[in-house]
Amino acid sequence: MKSFRTRLAWILMGLVGISMCAAGLTMAKVFKDSHISVLEDNMAREINVLSSTFAFRPAEDNPDALSYYSSKAVELDKLTGLRVTFIRSDGLVIGDSESNASEMENHLNRHEIKTAGQAGSGNPGTSIRFSDTIKEDMLYVAEKVTSNQGFDGYIRLAMSLHTVKEGLWKAWSLMIGGLLILFVAAGLFSYRLAYSITKPLNKITQVANRISRLDYDARVYLQRRVDEIGQLGGAINRMADSLQQQLKIIRENEDLLQSVLANMTGGIIIVDVEGHIALVNRAACRILRVREQEIIGRPYQEIKRSYELTKFIEEGVSRRGYVSEELTVYDPEEKILRIDVVPMYEEGDGYRGMLFHFQDVTEIRKLERMRSEFVANVSHELKTPIAAVQGFAETLLTGEVKDEETARSFLQIIYDEGDRLNRLIGDILELSKIESRQVPLAFEPIEVRPLIESLFEVLKSAADKKSISLKLEVPEGMFMEGDEDRLRQIFMNLLSNAISYTPDGGRVKLAADILDDEEEEKIRFVISDTGIGIPKKDLPRIFERFYRVDKARSRSSGGTGLGLSIVKHLVDLNHGTIKVESKVGEGTSFILDLPMVQHID
Repeated sequence: MKSFRTRLAWILMGLVGISMCAAGLTMAKVFKDSHISVLEDNMAREINVLSSTFAFRPAEDNPDALSYYSSKAVELDKLTGLRVTFIRSDGLVIGDSESNASEMENHLNRHEIKTAGQAGSGNPGTSIRFSDTIKEDMLYVAEKVTSNQGFDGYIRLAMSLHTVKEGLWKAWSLMIGGLLILFVAAGLFSYRLAYSITKPLNKITQVANRISRLDYDARVYLQRRVDEIGQLGGAINRMADSLQQQLKIIRENEDLLQSVLANMTGGIIIVDVEGHIALVNRAACRILRVREQEIIGRPYQEIKRSYELTKFIEEGVSRRGYVSEELTVYDPEEKILRIDVVPMYEEGDGYRGMLFHFQDVTEIRKLERMRSEFVANVSHELKTPIAAVQGFAETLLTGEVKDEETARSFLQIIYDEGDRLNRLIGDILELSKIESRQVPLAFEPIEVRPLIESLFEVLKSAADKKSISLKLEVPEGMFMEGDEDRLRQIFMNLLSNAISYTPDGGRVKLAADILDDEEEEKIRFVISDTGIGIPKKDLPRIFERFYRVDKARSRSSGGTGLGLSIVKHLVDLNHGTIKVESKVGEGTSFILDLPMVQHID
């Protein structure tokens, strides 16, 4: 901007200089012409005066004419300071104040002689030329004179232009000095004018550069609001306001879009027209186990987590059509992905790429499968006691059983199966309420040992029938927060199972101890027995509904197959954990960790 300011100043100074030089030359020419015109007028008046007062003598056929007019020319030269020349009408010089007239050439063709008018006409002949006689530029003024004394010719006055040149040089000196002063003043004024123009332009340029670097807070602050530069600054500010407002809207929309994409449960991948990944959200990275910075802008073929998935994406890109499909992938565990493929078209631009929406439906399908299995198991479990009740009731109704003891045993079987059916339905309803979280929990301080002792009293008769010893290792004064009814249900199920699956003469023990955990205080309960144990392959499924290790024995013991599943859900509701350890033939231990203090959200 400084160079522009300097150039503008030089341009203005140049224009001023050219204008001043042109004015100076014009003034010099006018001065010279006017000065010479004045001299010509004065010299013409002097010739008129001379022609009226001079004592003329005949110029022709007079032998004394040459000497007479020569002497008179010298006298007049001394009086006027002008060169005086007398010329006959035929151009012969008969007198000159500075040269010998007899040696001078004929002057009839001289310009001033040729242009001289008649005597008294007021139109003298003038000429400016270099004089070979005196070697200077001379001004010649001549007039036609006709005297009654016998003179018919021309009187010519001449003067050197040396004095005119001296005056002209003085005028030039004064004018050049004045022009220099004016030029300096004009230069300062031009620089000031250029500075006043370029300074706001410099500010406007700086603001425009800041705006081009996305600094939309930049503004032009100018005092001049009326002229064009002020209007330009105002236009720049309005443009910046508009850009800032539009950028704010764009950023808000972008933040909203990013928030939507980041919080979507489904994964989004956009593949552009060139087959590169243009966008991927957090859910897609989690489902596909990739990092955004590793795949964004890369070809979709680099998603090598699964051959089936890569092949599906390739088919979707090639089809450019709507596709919805469930795909089973192994990465390395089995996943079921529902993938919706949508082509993206934009009006005016045509095809823009493909959008892939991923949704991990593994858990949903697993729950659906579990529901189907649950319905099948419920149907099977209900069918068994109903068939037994129906069979024995039909036998009794036929009247074929005459023996009272046999009939009584049939009725006992019908009663037992009805009771088992009742307990089965109760457990199903209980489990359903627990899974739907319709079971309210009332947490309160509970002393652990009295709770377990009361359970031992209830189970003592069943243990005594099988000569099973019950051992309690719970310290006095141990308290915890929990729902007493649900805790009683948990321990009752675990202890009942332990007694049911422990052979006669075995042992069942419940021990409790405080865990040294830095995060929160917990109590670990261990319910162990010396029963038949659980095979290793069955341990992962032990808490599933209706899952039995020994189905025949479970039914004979009156179990519904839902007890451990209920226990698992109740432990989760109490913010605890449960696991099982077992060896076949040696026994089983259920390890239950429950918090001493409940943290309610």
